Amino acid sequence: MKEHALKVFRQPPERLNCAQSVLHAWREVSGDTSIALADLKLFGGGRAPDGLCGALHAACMVAPDRAEALKQNFAARLGSLYCKELRAAKVHACETCVVQATELLELHFGQIRAEP
Repeated sequence: MKEHALKVFRQPPERLNCAQSVLHAWREVSGDTSIALADLKLFGGGRAPDGLCGALHAACMVAPDRAEALKQNFAARLGSLYCKELRAAKVHACETCVVQATELLELHFGQIRAEP
C-alpha cells in the first residue's frame, strides 16, 4: 500500500498531498471510492483538523472505527500526532508520515484486497 501512496505523493502529474496520497493508496488496494481525493485537498501541510498530520487524518477517515488505535500507534512510532510537531522535530519528513499511515492501515486491516 505504501508504494501506491509514494507513487503519487508530490509527484507529477497529480502532485497529491499527504492526506490525498494515503486516500489514493486506500482506494487502490481496497476498491473503496466513497471518499473523493478532492475532499482531502485542503488537509495537507498541517491543515487537517486540530493540526493533525494529514496522512494520519486520511487514515482515520477511511477507518473511523479504528481511529483511536491508529492515532495511538502513529504517536508511538513517530512521537506526535501533529504536523507542526512532526516537522519541527526534523526527524520525520512528510513522506515518513505517509508511509507510517499506510502501514498502520495495513496492520489494522490485514491484507487489503479490492473486490473483483
